[in-house]
Amino acid sequence: MMIQLFKLIPLLPVLCTTLILPAQHLRAHCQMPCGIYDDHARVRMLLEDASTVKKATVLLSELAGKHDPQSLQQTVRWISNKESHAQNIIASISDYFLTQRVQPSQDDYTERLATHHAVIRAAMHAKQSADGTDADALIESIQALKVYYPEPTHTH
Repeated sequence: MMIQLFKLIPLLPVLCTTLILPAQHLRAHCQMPCGIYDDHARVRMLLEDASTVKKATVLLSELAGKHDPQSLQQTVRWISNKESHAQNIIASISDYFLTQRVQPSQDDYTERLATHHAVIRAAMHAKQSADGTDADALIESIQALKVYYPEPTHTH
């Protein structure tokens, strides 16, 4: 038994790091050229994240001024949730759209780049703010992406 434990000692740094560091949960598609893309679905996911950011700002306003433990707990959870969903948007735009879908060879490259960058900036503002107008601006900036990623038409 003691000999088996000594065999684990070299693995301790890896085990400790794995257990202590938080996992990164990115929903962006891999960076492999697999050809499996559903850009419209990704835009819908961005809008879902933005809707959660908006809902968080509304509920934070309702919780403002309340000092009971449950309200404080809910406030912390909604802030964390809002920031997490805003970060999901930033990661999806950066790790998926800007790396794979916006290409310098596109005729409207500069326009696409600016439109995608506007989403990142709006997400950053929504992440830093509890103001519903920032959440609305985020939703609006994501809506502007729909022109580049229309819903696919299926023919059978």
